[in-house]
Amino acid sequence: MKDSDDMESRKTPLRYEYQQKIRSGKIKKKKKKLRFRKWVIVVFLIFFLSIFVFSSYKLYSWNKDNKKVEKIKEDTIENTEVKEKEDTENTENVNPPDNKDNDYWNYIKMSLLEVNFRDLVAKNSDTVGWIQVKGTNINYPIVQTTDNSYYLNHAFDKTSNDAGWVFMDYRNDAVNFNQNTIIYAHSRYNGTMFGSLKNILNSSWYTNKDNHIIRLSTPTENTMWQVFSVYTIPKESYYITPSFNTLEAYEEFLNTIKGRSEVEFSGTVNINDKVLTLSTCQDNFGNRIVMHAKLIKKELR
Repeated sequence: MKDSDDMESRKTPLRYEYQQKIRSGKIKKKKKKLRFRKWVIVVFLIFFLSIFVFSSYKLYSWNKDNKKVEKIKEDTIENTEVKEKEDTENTENVNPPDNKDNDYWNYIKMSLLEVNFRDLVAKNSDTVGWIQVKGTNINYPIVQTTDNSYYLNHAFDKTSNDAGWVFMDYRNDAVNFNQNTIIYAHSRYNGTMFGSLKNILNSSWYTNKDNHIIRLSTPTENTMWQVFSVYTIPKESYYITPSFNTLEAYEEFLNTIKGRSEVEFSGTVNINDKVLTLSTCQDNFGNRIVMHAKLIKKELR
């Protein structure tokens, strides 16, 4: 009996020590888990704080750029003579259709736009025109330089600005228009630049036929363009092709962009027409909002 009691007494400390080791290991694991959780929380806090700081900075920068661009636009409009121009004996109707019911015949009765470019060119020698699109906020001087990137982040006064400015494709001839003259600008959420171009996809815009006109004035002539196609499309280079090697290729181009329209316009288009294309971003995924118009009236200055 005594021997078995001795054996039990020897086992008990060993079992106790083993249990203590297990308990100690569990405690260590719990401490490790707690430390890990604390680090995870710290990392997440730093991550979300960084996002908050970055977003706040971007919002501040966005508002700052918008205010600056709005001020430049207001000063430009206030100090630039922009007026309606009645037709004269020098006014020319371009490529009139045979169909007398075509809206073309109503649009050519509208006044041209004439702009005094003296002060604009003095402020920025890149100035090549002034564009006004009915039913939108688009009423800006147009600039052009040697690439299609500079005015994505520079304002009319050439200061750095993420709002950019309205600019013509560097491949285009601003005096003798190409088969396709392309004009770009950012789509700003506050409606500046081409931010209001999205209006062209609203029924309130396209059901009003008076909106289907673009007026473009340059230092050499005043012009009017009739809208014949509006649509959205993923980013591509086809619709921003300025010139074509053959009339067959140009005709195919015209048929393609006319067929893409999400709105049915009365205006027809053929190889004797010149096209004006407006392009801007629809979203952050590369999709574009596009407007095409054809030259219907002009007057040399």
